Amino acid sequence: MPRDSKLKQAVLALMLAVAVPLGSVQAQDEGLLEYEQNTVDIVRTYGPSVVAVDVVIAGRTVSGGGQFSPMPDFFREFLPPQFQFPFQQPQEMQIPSRETAGSGFVVDADGHIMTNYHVIAGALEEGTVTVSEGSSVTVAFPGGESLPVEVIGVSSIYDLALLRLADPSDLPESAVPIELGDTDSLRPGQKAIAIGNPFGFESTVTMGIVSAVGRHFPYIGEVEFPLVQTDAPINPGNSGGPLLDSSGRLIGVNTAIIPTVSATGDRGNLGIGFAVPADIVASTLPDLRAGGVHSIPTRPRLGISIRDIDSFPAEVREQLGLPDEGVGVMEVEAGGAAEEAGLRNPSFSITLPGIQQPVPVPADVITAVNGEPVGSASQLQSRIVRLGEGDTVTLTVWRAGEELEIDVTLKVVPDSSEEAD
Repeated sequence: MPRDSKLKQAVLALMLAVAVPLGSVQAQDEGLLEYEQNTVDIVRTYGPSVVAVDVVIAGRTVSGGGQFSPMPDFFREFLPPQFQFPFQQPQEMQIPSRETAGSGFVVDADGHIMTNYHVIAGALEEGTVTVSEGSSVTVAFPGGESLPVEVIGVSSIYDLALLRLADPSDLPESAVPIELGDTDSLRPGQKAIAIGNPFGFESTVTMGIVSAVGRHFPYIGEVEFPLVQTDAPINPGNSGGPLLDSSGRLIGVNTAIIPTVSATGDRGNLGIGFAVPADIVASTLPDLRAGGVHSIPTRPRLGISIRDIDSFPAEVREQLGLPDEGVGVMEVEAGGAAEEAGLRNPSFSITLPGIQQPVPVPADVITAVNGEPVGSASQLQSRIVRLGEGDTVTLTVWRAGEELEIDVTLKVVPDSSEEAD
């Protein structure tokens, strides 16, 4: 056989060796690329586990003094309080009932569903997990009817809530519990898939990447904690829905966006969204299963009021001999863990420029927890809030120019109103 014929046969055999597997994949996947097929498989498997959370908030009458802002809700919702331009409120006003919506997802075979606390908070009696009279919380699986649920537990600390189907047998066979992933393994750039009900459009899938990990964004929960940032389009109605990785595991619970707001009040995605990380979901889930409201006052804590030490001007810190970094102890709660451990209240106050009221000067400044430096109140809070009652932490405390190591055993201390009750 001529050499060129042998060469042609060899090339043809090589092409066939490559073409056969590709052909079989294309036939199986109907022309989808592997990257596309991965997304389709995840949505096919876990899409049925994502629910629409529908909330009706009963109307109510607000009376008495106070203030209100005439700005539209769509704008005021995304502004911190200091920018909400208060105006005098009438003596009495009627707030009509309203409907809100979010998303949620199945976390186990017992009919438990995770969502955001802020999605359902308006329907609950204050400080409880009881749905108020005239309000309701229901869920709907894709293509299904509305189903009643119970609110089992909520965490205002991390903006999470756990629901349970009133009749667990209503859980569809197709609703596979979503596995919690490992946030520590997340890498910026990896794929992120969001499934939810933005603007009421059921089972909407969007995709992007993990833009960053360990982000801090104010106004989510009661303490600042590290969030997952994504550019996967997230819009109103996505709150409480899952953000998944390429294995279908939970990256986080979609919670907030930095929105664009049109002149008509329509809010849209700007490509910056935030999710409560899966590791925080995992650590909070046992508390939510136990039931009730979990907030800072109900948690084991140090029992102190704090302030970033760098909020004092540099020249003031120098004159007072305060350290440049750390968290000042502004008040020690009576009967709390810090008082028992010997932390001290400020002994005098000073007047700072631009501040009318005298500001206490801390006698104690916390500079580290268990040997790890803390430079802000949010850092201190995020390290303490994950600990349990009876856990002991070692605080490095600056006091009168010296560094002390003080062991504090965390405890729950009811506030004065609870004690009075």
